[in-house]
Amino acid sequence: MPRSHQQPGRRCHRRSVLAPSEVEQLITYPIERSMLGLPNKQEVRSLSNLGLSMVTIVFDDSVPMYFARQLVSERLQQISSLLPQGIQPVLGLPSTAFGELYQYTLSGPMSPMELKDLHEWVIKGQLRTIPGVSEINAWGGQTKQFQIVVDPLLLQQYGLTLHDLAARIEGNNTNFGGGYIEHASEQYTFLGNGRATTADDFGNIVLTAKNGTPVLVRDVADVRVGPAPPEGATLRNGETVSGMVIMLKGENGKRLIERVKERIASLRLPPGVKIVPFYDQSFVIDGTIHTVEKNLFEGFVLVTVVLLVFLGNFRAAIITASIIPFSMLISFLGMRLLGISANL
Repeated sequence: MPRSHQQPGRRCHRRSVLAPSEVEQLITYPIERSMLGLPNKQEVRSLSNLGLSMVTIVFDDSVPMYFARQLVSERLQQISSLLPQGIQPVLGLPSTAFGELYQYTLSGPMSPMELKDLHEWVIKGQLRTIPGVSEINAWGGQTKQFQIVVDPLLLQQYGLTLHDLAARIEGNNTNFGGGYIEHASEQYTFLGNGRATTADDFGNIVLTAKNGTPVLVRDVADVRVGPAPPEGATLRNGETVSGMVIMLKGENGKRLIERVKERIASLRLPPGVKIVPFYDQSFVIDGTIHTVEKNLFEGFVLVTVVLLVFLGNFRAAIITASIIPFSMLISFLGMRLLGISANL
């Protein structure tokens, strides 16, 4: 099977507050200019959308993938000071268009937010440790948030602004080191534990004081745990969470799928929760191999029959028809010796 892709070096960045024109001027154009002059580069193209900048650098196939990624990383470091504050470009995954091996959904007696937490903190981490896996992508579900719903009238009553509220919460939601003391030939380390972990912790943060009485966050706002505003949904017998296993470029897809299935079977999930696959590339691989075997066998038989009819000699027909499997064998041996893979 021939290689049907070029050597890409892709990098992306998302920033939700910038319009497409600003993304193009402030992010995409400086990055695209910095990539000019890279060795063995074929082309540079870009895409600027609302909150998304994507620059694709296509290298010659002779350039090793990780060397191309190193070249792109060095250029990104050179222009990091020219990008707007808070912009952190990231390289795309080291995979190809054929790397989407295995897709699945989660089903069980849990809410979409609980399924999302389970996938992000348990399933995703386990699958990413499998050798040959480049990334685990996920869609759907609800992202858990601590939400602070402010009452503007109460905020105005205490003479506070939203900026004051955000600054107090940020300043009172962190841990810090307190040094150490020595006592009885032992050293004791101090830690200031101020990170909020529950809704009550956020509600007890002090904003200001009125006549010696502290004003807390819960006095001016409703603090609760809720889902982030959704940008879409994954539906399969109701709202659920979907995941995709992406293969590292150059890996054996069929063997990797077998390792993924073994790891999924060994996961300890909550009662009733199941991982239900809906796309398995191993079926495509097996079908392709079966088709190749069938076509080779039918071609060998057809050529043998035609040669037997025209030559009138069974031995001559067999010797001539044997060129087909021998030519395939020599081709694969040459690919093996030269390190050329038939894996797409």
